[in-house]
Amino acid sequence: MSKSIGYFTSYTVNDGSLLESLQSEYGTTFEQMTKREKLFLISALAIQLCDEAPGRCREEIYVVGHQANSSLPVADREGLIEALINQVRWGQSLSVITEVSPMK
Repeated sequence: MSKSIGYFTSYTVNDGSLLESLQSEYGTTFEQMTKREKLFLISALAIQLCDEAPGRCREEIYVVGHQANSSLPVADREGLIEALINQVRWGQSLSVITEVSPMK
């Protein structure tokens, strides 16, 4: 069962925020959005957050992305998105990579 927007964000009832507007328009669990619309929003938010994050991606990460998209079944790709979101929000990461190191 999905949790409401407020579980994941700072939204509180009657705060007049964009989050309140989204909940009002699309439901507390975005049940009024299609799967495609949800995936689009994930992509749009992730692109912006990536652009704002310091450092660079190693070339091998582009390869990993291609491999995951071409090799993994849909359920595993969705699970990988969930795992990565959890790590971005709550996990530890390497220090910022400013120089691209060679692949091993």
